[in-house]
Amino acid sequence: MKVTALFSGGKDSAYAVHYAQQQGYEVVCLLSVVSKNKESYMYHTLNIDRVPEQARAMGLKLYRLETEGVKEEEVEDLKGMLKKLKQQEKIDGVVSGALASDYQKTRIERICDDLGLASIAPMWHVGPEAYMRAVIDAGFDVRIAGVFADGLDESWVGKRIDEVTLQRLRKLNIHIGGEGGEYETLVLDGPGFKKRLEF
Repeated sequence: MKVTALFSGGKDSAYAVHYAQQQGYEVVCLLSVVSKNKESYMYHTLNIDRVPEQARAMGLKLYRLETEGVKEEEVEDLKGMLKKLKQQEKIDGVVSGALASDYQKTRIERICDDLGLASIAPMWHVGPEAYMRAVIDAGFDVRIAGVFADGLDESWVGKRIDEVTLQRLRKLNIHIGGEGGEYETLVLDGPGFKKRLEF
């Protein structure tokens, strides 16, 4: 099955690409949505400018969609782009790194249903401990790129998410996977990367 992967450059989308490839899906391209609204409900905006560099490192074609980021209209923008990719790249499905956000997942599924595409969210509702363990065990170099919660200060920025960092995150009253927006990540290296990025 040919698929595109929604890709923001963080751990969730990078791991979803890796998992999909491991399951035999042909990831023909990445789709990055660049929202002008930093408070977008749908799309991550931090470090989105690094995605082209990541796509090159992964050897994957990248499509970039710019949106004003108006609530719900930005969903229609995505639908228009996926319709184009269905025709142009002959995709059969869409891979996303959705973990627990019903808001994002239901909208992606609705678009896919309308377009006759499969919605693939390999880590949907996987427990945060098991998920973070899978990311670390797969060998991804994930760095904390931004912090937005009590208990996380600027000293966390740049930290690699490894066993030591995970133990520290467990002690805080947050979702250790950052699903509540507590922190954002950037992937520098991992399975499928042909070269390493610098932070």
